[in-house]
Amino acid sequence: MSAFIHDDFLLQSDFAKRLYHNFAKELPIIDYHNHLSPKDIATNRQYENCTQVWLAGDHYKWRAMRALGINEKYITGNATDEEKFHKWASAVPYTVRNPLYHWSHLELQRYFGIADLLTESNAAAVYQKTNELLQQSSHSTIGLLQQQNVELLCTTDDPIDSLEYHNSIKSQTLSPKVLPTFRPDKAFGVVDAVSYNAYLSKLEEVTGNNIDDYDALLVALENRVDYFHQNGCRLADYGLEQIYHSTTADFNLDSLFQNVRNGKQLSVAQVQYFAGKVMLELSKMYHKRKWTQQFHVGAIRNNNKRLLSQLGPDTGFDSIGDFSHAVSISGYLNELDSTDQLAKTIIYNLNPADNEMIATMVGNFNDGTIRGKVQYGAAWWFLDQKDGMEKQLNTISSLGVLSTFVGMLTDSRSLLSFPRHEYFRRILCNLLGNDVVHGELPADEQWLGKIVSDICYHNAVNYFEFDN
Repeated sequence: MSAFIHDDFLLQSDFAKRLYHNFAKELPIIDYHNHLSPKDIATNRQYENCTQVWLAGDHYKWRAMRALGINEKYITGNATDEEKFHKWASAVPYTVRNPLYHWSHLELQRYFGIADLLTESNAAAVYQKTNELLQQSSHSTIGLLQQQNVELLCTTDDPIDSLEYHNSIKSQTLSPKVLPTFRPDKAFGVVDAVSYNAYLSKLEEVTGNNIDDYDALLVALENRVDYFHQNGCRLADYGLEQIYHSTTADFNLDSLFQNVRNGKQLSVAQVQYFAGKVMLELSKMYHKRKWTQQFHVGAIRNNNKRLLSQLGPDTGFDSIGDFSHAVSISGYLNELDSTDQLAKTIIYNLNPADNEMIATMVGNFNDGTIRGKVQYGAAWWFLDQKDGMEKQLNTISSLGVLSTFVGMLTDSRSLLSFPRHEYFRRILCNLLGNDVVHGELPADEQWLGKIVSDICYHNAVNYFEFDN
């Protein structure tokens, strides 16, 4: 019996197989958005066991385990790492048709050479083998990145970050290139005055300037944009419910700022107005430096307040929201475009109901100056699975220009998530291969192969201009 994850996994035609094996498989990976730890890379961390590298921080797995009735003790609790691994192994067979089933077996095979399906019965043997390999230099943090042919990755970093670990990584010849991404969400997060003022104190410390009015805030942020730029940053990123933009509200920005500084609670309209205005000023800074700005929109976070209080954020209690986006995105991009200050932009949606809207909205602001200047981003988070990827690819194909797409990313906190690039590449090649089989595309292997290799690698190289 052949392995479940075999050479032609997900490839349903001979043409798809040729596209994947000849044009996609061997390409390096540019992972331009993830949440990996720069410290782990800089110190070339050697993980003690498979639970630490595979299960810790992986809210996808945690959600599945909870759904299967597994006690929190074995998820984020005080069970031993070995006990947690065994509980996960017992869960895997019951994740059929969830992307975790494919991802988990891809990861076991690609990093550890384990082709067997993971079950409770072989958990002890798998745990032992993976742990033995993790003690070798081939399975250190950098070794694991090298195994997947990762050429460059971009982490997600707060404006107050010193970037000390990024600077350390630069001196390590074996490491892939690792660049920071500017994530300024906390710089305009005025929902809670106490938290915001505590954050501004840290921003004052790293910039050496008092932030006593709205203009001083913008000066401090530009100071950090410059610092990030000097350290190789070429992207910014946001994680938002919505892109905030208002054409009707008219608040005094410095008055709002002073109110927050004095500990006063702003209204929802004031919070969103303030956030939108700060974001617009940041967008102009990005345009000036030829950065790319990324907007991840549509998540409703921290839904389970009881478990949030026990476990904290980013532990598996976020979901798809049903926000209205079209008017605000249009207004935001149009305001920047009207003064020719619209940076390269990628918008990712979490609600699949927004696929067509986002795909057509971005097309309004492509002006012929840059290939694919404003992009509909890769299938994100809950959509980062076979069905979601196919829908995203079909939408961008039907309503945009697929050949300009800058391709896949992991958006992950897990060091073992890079086979998701392989997963995406197989799905892309299969989609095009099926079109050839059905007579919807000509069987021109070199032409379609070039489009595949561009989407998987070359478009990102040319679009982000990391070396400039």
